[in-house]
Amino acid sequence: MPADPNSVPIWPGDYYPLGATLGPDGVNFAVFSEIATAIDLCLFAEDGVEQQIRLPEVTNGVHHGFVPGLKAGQAYGFRVHGPWNPGAGLRCNHAKLLLDPYAKAISGELTWDPALFSHMQPAPRTISTSDSAAMMPRSIVVATEFEWGDDERPNTPLHDTVIYEAHVKGMTMRHPDVPPDLRGTYAGLASPPIIKHLQSLGVTTIELLPIHHFVSEQHLVDLGLTNYWGYNSVGFFAPHGPYSAAGDQGGQVTEFKQMVKDFHRGGIEVILDVVYNHTAEGNHLGPTFHLKGLDNPAYYRLAAADPSKYVDYTGTGNSLNMRHAETLRLMMDSLRYWVTEMHVDGFRFDLAATLARELHAVDRLGSFFDLIHQDPVVSRVKLIAEPWDVGEGGYQVGNFPPLWSEWNDRYRDGVRDYWRGWDESLADFAYRFTGSSDLYGSSQRRPTASINFITAHDGFTLQDLVSYDHKHNEANGEDGRDGTNNNRSWNSGVEGPTDNPAVLRVRRARARSMLATLFLSQGVPMLVAGDEMGRTQMGNNNAYAQDNETSWLDWEGADTELLDFVRRLVLIRLKHRVFRRRRWFEDTPLHGEEAREIGWHRPDGTLMNGEDWRVSYAKSLAVSLNGSMIPARGPRGEPVQDDSFLLLFNSGGQPRPFLIPYGLPDDKWTIELDTAMGRREGDTYTAGDMVKVASWSVVLLRQPRAGTS
Repeated sequence: MPADPNSVPIWPGDYYPLGATLGPDGVNFAVFSEIATAIDLCLFAEDGVEQQIRLPEVTNGVHHGFVPGLKAGQAYGFRVHGPWNPGAGLRCNHAKLLLDPYAKAISGELTWDPALFSHMQPAPRTISTSDSAAMMPRSIVVATEFEWGDDERPNTPLHDTVIYEAHVKGMTMRHPDVPPDLRGTYAGLASPPIIKHLQSLGVTTIELLPIHHFVSEQHLVDLGLTNYWGYNSVGFFAPHGPYSAAGDQGGQVTEFKQMVKDFHRGGIEVILDVVYNHTAEGNHLGPTFHLKGLDNPAYYRLAAADPSKYVDYTGTGNSLNMRHAETLRLMMDSLRYWVTEMHVDGFRFDLAATLARELHAVDRLGSFFDLIHQDPVVSRVKLIAEPWDVGEGGYQVGNFPPLWSEWNDRYRDGVRDYWRGWDESLADFAYRFTGSSDLYGSSQRRPTASINFITAHDGFTLQDLVSYDHKHNEANGEDGRDGTNNNRSWNSGVEGPTDNPAVLRVRRARARSMLATLFLSQGVPMLVAGDEMGRTQMGNNNAYAQDNETSWLDWEGADTELLDFVRRLVLIRLKHRVFRRRRWFEDTPLHGEEAREIGWHRPDGTLMNGEDWRVSYAKSLAVSLNGSMIPARGPRGEPVQDDSFLLLFNSGGQPRPFLIPYGLPDDKWTIELDTAMGRREGDTYTAGDMVKVASWSVVLLRQPRAGTS
């Protein structure tokens, strides 16, 4: 039985900072709710016995108290006294144990049970008196000490950045050189074999799928599945406990810090994919874990016509209320914590358009941006937006402020269309290859505003993109209703696995050509873990629930030739500034006849004119990049020069001869790379020579700058 709330000593404590703050003599607890009449702190002994202690003070809507003698590792939660009136959006229910929104660690598994719901099922406005404590995880008091030593952030400039999107668990579960007890953990991710792999690729930045503590939805658990990706947060300060080899009683915090420190020592930045747009509490029929039971109208956007319902811009049932000061504070406190205490180097914001909504429309100068832009901590790290949500007006690609980079789905779609031979894709392909100036060039932004990607965690892998026309999501248990049907893919002649050598040849060329496009484009390239090794999900384009070999990287089955090819590509990019310019091609129009920094040529070597861009069936073009005209300066202000390059693109189904254009600064060109793998690299050509480019292929030729070879 819970102890009497007045039987355990508690002092008034302080209303700041929020959460559980460990001191030398005990722990201060502070939690916000302006609608609660009282809040009980629930302390749990190792045997699970609960003591409830009334927080004695309320300051500015924050309930607080200090309990002497408590130590790190103490499990706790909250229970709220207050109004139950779903019709008015009020959902306080003392029978429900709540997680601390500021918990630095969360321990234990969630057990789905009707007791997790504040309402009776199926009566959403009738209160449930069933106690949920036995089914809920616990918040954990955490000690913050860690020996960071000489940890230094790599601080890689955006134009030099190569992003690698990875899943903590999936990256190591099948790696033979990662110790079995470390597979699927933070420690395993930062183990020497993984860091060595990333360094060999030339990766500068690893972007982790959500590591904020999350839970799996009930319908997935009922199907025997889990929320593998993790876009279902319940703790914005807590590293996901099951990813820790050190256990979830606080060891996950230390292990995460050590992971970041090890990555930094290897010269690799750590970016987190963060989900501040919604939580795991779902809609009005969803469970009560934390915010819904603390102060529902403060933390969530409620429907004006019926406050018992939620505004849903996210497709998950709820949207966090970024119009309320405490919700903004929660997000900003979380961001600062991960930068200052956990030393991460940036964030990718899931469904960022939701965060920018003031009333209904997305406001690029709203409170969300104001807070981040003026913040001396958060404004100095890498900020990447997923610039859309599922609500009306939520597609905002190109509309975020100058401080931000964006996932550029126009790049993804344009490159996919071109390399599946789609008509009327040539002009769009040219814009994507040069950094998408049509999206970002008029708003004081630079090519680095574009995070270029062809695949991401959501959708086909690169191998599946060239192997399937249609999604194959049967394993998700949703009868194929989930996942997009607009994949812009082509199976290259046969759906799925095949031994047909002609089909395999086309697949290899197309995959390599898309990778070459990615790493030779202006902007910031993002590679998805496993694409460098030919990873397949067997046509599943929505593997969010597949915590198994469908999603885990198959290291022993890696395509080592493809891996070597990607290493060469990244090295070419990092070695030559001409592929990672800081500014636009400014001195001429993109599609002009007098280009000096860049030239666009037809296969016959002549400069392209306006009509050439409008030929719907055109599949081939050449691009010359003048390395002597890069608008960059060295460390002492000296001009920077580079080699010049000529790229020959052929997305047609037949080989195409290209004439080396006349009129370029020098007429000697050497083949640096051929995605068809059919020509000996190192062959040399001069102006007027013909170069045969295989179908679905890219040929890259290099011209050394003066005085080099």
